[in-house]
Amino acid sequence: MEDRQIGRVRVLFGAAGGKYPDGNSLLVEGREESLVIDPALGLVSRGAAKPQVDRVLNSHCHEDHIAGNFLYPDVPWCLHEADAIGLQSLSGMMEIYGFTGAIAEGFEELLVNQFNYQARSDVQTFRDGEVFDLGGTSVRVLHAPGHTRGHCVFHIEPEDVIYLADIDLSGFGPYYGDAWSDLEDFDRTLDWVSKLRARHYATFHHIGVLDGFDAFRDRLDRFWAMIPDRERRLMELLSEPRTLAEIAEAHLIYSRGTPPSFAPSVERRSMSQHLDRLMGSGRVEQIEEDRYRALS
Repeated sequence: MEDRQIGRVRVLFGAAGGKYPDGNSLLVEGREESLVIDPALGLVSRGAAKPQVDRVLNSHCHEDHIAGNFLYPDVPWCLHEADAIGLQSLSGMMEIYGFTGAIAEGFEELLVNQFNYQARSDVQTFRDGEVFDLGGTSVRVLHAPGHTRGHCVFHIEPEDVIYLADIDLSGFGPYYGDAWSDLEDFDRTLDWVSKLRARHYATFHHIGVLDGFDAFRDRLDRFWAMIPDRERRLMELLSEPRTLAEIAEAHLIYSRGTPPSFAPSVERRSMSQHLDRLMGSGRVEQIEEDRYRALS
């Protein structure tokens, strides 16, 4: 896909429209400063044609969103304070995922070899509501936790572009499968994000750019609907008592395609949050130490 220019914002499309492990980065230029949001693997493949910037903004600390940070060793790297630990050390990065054992070992190697992980001790942090004034163009931080504790979206003006990061509006649906993910936070985030009106919406994966609120809400509603759909399928599975291990083996998250190596951890973490919510609402009961069933 060709890059798309929206005023002083350029959407730098990755391979296959930003399909994982790649993504779509944003270049934002003002009169006084320029920055890149979420430099992805696609920027690495551009070589000398990569944009020159004064600052890197990361929407959150996941491997695919920081894969091109290393291209900019001499400019500040900035992200929300809640995710800063992930850029400060590899051990901090692994804490965000919460993987253990062989999965953790393999993922550490993947971070370094495929996603170019490099730690920075001088990471700069921001909070909700902070504004980066680039000179005639501004980028406002909107804290949107759930995917990670520090996940953020950005509102760029005067172009009126909202960058949604990993609220990516894909058919896969919301991802809340890491140690620092939170299903309840994600639901609350999607509720207020659903009311954000803008001329343009950009995502890191798949969609790229949507124009207008109606197109955005249509895709967001379908994306959001994956949460109750997973819950419905879990309730069907629990018509007979199941352990968490048995629930994870049913692949209610990775229901299509070939699951990644870390899928078992993601399934357990995701489904444990659904179980907590369903037990809290009286729809599921725990009948033994690790066995659950749906209530009629």
